[in-house]
Amino acid sequence: MRGNGPAVTSCPTIIASDPLLASETESPVDALSDTRTLTAAIASGDSEAFARFFGAWFDWMRREAARTTARDEAFCLDVVQDSMMRVIRCLKPMSTDDNLRRWLRVVVRSCAYDRLRREARASRRERDTAGASTARHDADPEFDERLRWLERELQSIGNANARLLLMRYRFGWTLQQIGFALGLKPGAVDGRLRRLVSMLRRRAGDHRHE
Repeated sequence: MRGNGPAVTSCPTIIASDPLLASETESPVDALSDTRTLTAAIASGDSEAFARFFGAWFDWMRREAARTTARDEAFCLDVVQDSMMRVIRCLKPMSTDDNLRRWLRVVVRSCAYDRLRREARASRRERDTAGASTARHDADPEFDERLRWLERELQSIGNANARLLLMRYRFGWTLQQIGFALGLKPGAVDGRLRRLVSMLRRRAGDHRHE
């Protein structure tokens, strides 16, 4: 489970007195009452425990990224990916869902700010090399349009489908791992992925002929 991911220089700590980190009344993991066991398993490298955590907390972390950044779905999914990698590397046993939620809020905000800073640096570099960038763009003028189309399509397919594609193609999870996280059989996961990819390919063909 310990794979490559964004560099992490330090692990966040919880500041209990910070009003921004106040706990919420509802938990996305009401069924996971033994938070200490779950988080301890993740800390020890248990991939099944992490799959369980991923399925339970993914939507909450995506919403937190959206509240923090007010950015589009694609950017928030990148933040969630960075945050999940930090969970793998830094999570320690937590006694309650409230403690876990406060820690995750710090993680998501930290990853969001890191990504915003990286984006700002990249923008400055692009401005400094505007001539070269323009030349590359002119050499393949359809590239940016294809990326914009794909981003629009991913936003239109719904959060559940976007999460499924993220697990499979960004995190590289097996069908079994995805099924464990979502409560589905591997065959059902495979069927959904095939239909999603087929739909995107069909739409891509229609888009090229417009």
